[in-house]
Amino acid sequence: MTPEEFRRRGHEIIDWLADYHAKISDFPVQPATLPGDVKAMLPAMPPVQAEGFDQIVADLDKVVLPNISHWQHPRFFGYFPSNSLGSGILGDLVSSGLGILGLSWQSSPAITEIEEVTVDWFRQMVGLSSEWFGVINDTASTSTLVALLCAREKTTSFSLARGGLQAQTNPLIIYTSSSAHSSVEKAALLAGFGRENVRMVSVDDQFAMDPTALEDAIDADIRSGFTPCAVVAAVGGTATVSVDPVSKVARIARKHGLWLHIDAAMAGNAMILPELRWMWEGIEDADSVVINAHKWLGVPFDCSLYFVRDESHLLRVMSADPSFLQSKADEKVRNLRNTGIPLGRRFRALKLWFTIREQGVSGLQARLRRDISLAQDLRSKVEATPDWEVIAPVVLQTVCIVYRPKSVPPDRLDDFTRAWAHAVNTSGQAYITPATAAGHWMVRVSIGTITTAASDIEMVWRTIQEAAAVLVPEFS
Repeated sequence: MTPEEFRRRGHEIIDWLADYHAKISDFPVQPATLPGDVKAMLPAMPPVQAEGFDQIVADLDKVVLPNISHWQHPRFFGYFPSNSLGSGILGDLVSSGLGILGLSWQSSPAITEIEEVTVDWFRQMVGLSSEWFGVINDTASTSTLVALLCAREKTTSFSLARGGLQAQTNPLIIYTSSSAHSSVEKAALLAGFGRENVRMVSVDDQFAMDPTALEDAIDADIRSGFTPCAVVAAVGGTATVSVDPVSKVARIARKHGLWLHIDAAMAGNAMILPELRWMWEGIEDADSVVINAHKWLGVPFDCSLYFVRDESHLLRVMSADPSFLQSKADEKVRNLRNTGIPLGRRFRALKLWFTIREQGVSGLQARLRRDISLAQDLRSKVEATPDWEVIAPVVLQTVCIVYRPKSVPPDRLDDFTRAWAHAVNTSGQAYITPATAAGHWMVRVSIGTITTAASDIEMVWRTIQEAAAVLVPEFS
């Protein structure tokens, strides 16, 4: 592809994407695709000869668009917001187009220094003190894994330089709760702790970690000869957006010398709103925190910000300095490869840099406040409707609901809930996510797509009620 053809095709793709975003509300939110449908549309063997680019673009309309869930749709209320603002999309395009790697400062100085500045902007935006140092990873799963690796090495006085975990006499223990994301347990397994050494601390009636239960678990493990290592608390738990009491958990962690990691992957973006920083009161006593700018904020996936209070400890755990990457500049600069798992880095900071500059802090704040207001409107509608319940505090933009009509027996409610959620999703009118809380199924309506408006809240609420009403006789 010549530069001129690239220019022409690039304009064509940008026009295609602009048209897609302009007409996205015309698509069903969830496709009617069945397993294997897409593979059946594709040849089993790669093309021997080059294909025309027209055919490739045509397959975007034929193969791709009819078979994707439209995460940017104004009635996508599933999982969590994963927004892609136009400015961020263009930043990602520039990153791919430049085709550079951040193996070291010298390999591309702007990758390092724009990331340093932009991540520090973000630190200021969410109200963290200047004692925090941050970098960009791909996802919260990676950031949490790095946090637990750092915790492991702190507790073992850098066992990685000796015999590693295999040389430890007593098992190391990780503490989290059932409200935490599954990535916490996965990170603990990948870091070598083992599933048996992950403690799920009980939660209270608002699905937040119980500090008394945490301290009891730590004391019990000490008496049994185990070595407590780290606590992972959630500010914005996965199912219900629950808020663990960070200040109380931090006091317990400090008392026992444990690493405290805060998973604020989605909810951490709300800390750009000063009125919501009560949610992580005590954050300055934590050791690390992760916030995914690729969730609610609007930066295209993937862009996970990982902050630590002890940069030198992070560097000691994660550093790798092969001779071919060493340069005379190393004593004067940061080499960000030494802050995480991969050797090379994408220029992810560009899409964050573009987004913050194009939106401004005030623009980002306004949209988040809009979503919180829409969530409160939906909460009011649900609570005002007989037999419908909001089963968790609506602290941000997620409303957790359940329908308990008197004619549906309690032992059939879980199946009933999943059935009407499935009916909503297959209708194409909206997309919602069923999940469990306190051992029973409920439905999460996660508000936050860039173009979502009050009319979309009306639509999803009407669709939910109609889908559930149709199924009541079947489950009565």
